[in-house]
Amino acid sequence: MTVDVAGIYAFIRDHIYVVQASVSPSQMAQAAVVGIVVTENLEIFFDTLSTSRKYGNLRQDPRIAFVMWQGEQAVQYEGVVDEPTGGSLSRLKALYFARFPDGRDRERLPEIAYLRARPTWIRHSDFSTDPPIITELAGADLP
Repeated sequence: MTVDVAGIYAFIRDHIYVVQASVSPSQMAQAAVVGIVVTENLEIFFDTLSTSRKYGNLRQDPRIAFVMWQGEQAVQYEGVVDEPTGGSLSRLKALYFARFPDGRDRERLPEIAYLRARPTWIRHSDFSTDPPIITELAGADLP
């Protein structure tokens, strides 16, 4: 049995904090823990400071990766980041503030930034079964 987009959405939605990775200007891998929300289209949204390493990295190279896990299941997510504006930003902030009410306080910071990742490749692995179930989504398989 494979996991579909709805199953991956449910798995990601259950994670509040995930590991995020980006590439520095000197081509070094850098990782951080970020608080996220996810949309049914598998967009991952989070806030950060424009003075953070991750923000600088992602402004220079918008490729991003996330990892989240629970027990013997994990999702690896690769995508591209942008900074949403207008109605998209309002919609994503509403989701984010529902999960992270303290985000409203950070919204007042002059250096706050909001980032949205859109997936280019996702792998869901379930090692609790024999044989393991591994599902990959890319291209037309993604919303």
